[in-house]
Amino acid sequence: MMMQRGAVGSVVLAAVALTATAGVAAATLAPDKAADSASPGKVTDNLYMPLGAFEDATSGKDPKVKAMIDRTDIGGVQVVVPWKALEGKKGEYKWSRLDNALKYLQERHKKLFVQVQDRFFNVAVKDANVPQYVKDKGGVAPTIDENPDNPTTHGALVAQWNKEVRADFQAMLKAMAEKFNGKLAGVNLPETAVGVDTKKDQTKYTSKSYIDAEIDNMRYGKKVFTKTQFIQYINFLPDDDDQKRMKEMFDLARDKKIGIGGPDTLPDRQFQMENSYKFLHKYKNALPLVAMAVQEPDITAKDPKTGKPYTRERFTDFAHDYLGARQMFWTTEADWLQKPPA
Repeated sequence: MMMQRGAVGSVVLAAVALTATAGVAAATLAPDKAADSASPGKVTDNLYMPLGAFEDATSGKDPKVKAMIDRTDIGGVQVVVPWKALEGKKGEYKWSRLDNALKYLQERHKKLFVQVQDRFFNVAVKDANVPQYVKDKGGVAPTIDENPDNPTTHGALVAQWNKEVRADFQAMLKAMAEKFNGKLAGVNLPETAVGVDTKKDQTKYTSKSYIDAEIDNMRYGKKVFTKTQFIQYINFLPDDDDQKRMKEMFDLARDKKIGIGGPDTLPDRQFQMENSYKFLHKYKNALPLVAMAVQEPDITAKDPKTGKPYTRERFTDFAHDYLGARQMFWTTEADWLQKPPA
């Protein structure tokens, strides 16, 4: 798994490889409905960073990243915002930080994308960056990542399969939409890869209830964000060996015009190619938007075709041509961002 560094109070991860429970079985995709005639346009490059890192940059504490935000070849910023940053006590929403980020970017004619984060890694459940009232009613599950490429890590995930917890989360999304609908370029929910520690879990997690909840949040997000593009990141699903549930999610995205994206761009990597990438490839012209991220470990991962780290051109060409991406979100550690705009 891979980290988005610099988050305030949490470290946000995105899966790189499929865990044993997620399954890698290939599935034959049934013919989808007629695709939209428009093919993906030119890729727009954006930055991604936690909200705290964005604030450090724009306040002048991190002038290097501030200069990146202001580059002429950067279209906007995706900020990762934990639930707790948007809601304190139940029903008491806090929008000032997003207001400030939006104002800063609008003044520079750039766009703001927001990733609403409900899962956290390398933290104890008690320290998960969610409202305290959610923790108090047992609304957070322990997670474990046993990815063979990295040391075992433990984290926390909002128990969206608990209907009461999911109702609270959706109430926050509704309030957010009432405030920012049409002002934000996009709102996305994070990756679907998950590894709940079932030996310690007390939230009654099942893989079915988890996927059902993800689908319900997809539907609800699209329902309330009528003027801002709503996006669901999809990479892997637990216990979905026949990939019927993943196909269900892509069919929903196509039919309801929900954007799809992913936390990693890893061209020709086996696990990704056998899972969400093949669906993105098949559905790319039928989706309203495909948005892909290039995170820190992606830039040091080895290209299976060359045995060397991926190049910027390889990332972009694969994301655009194979996955259909029109928006890309880059780690500020990408080598091309360390140089002046061409």
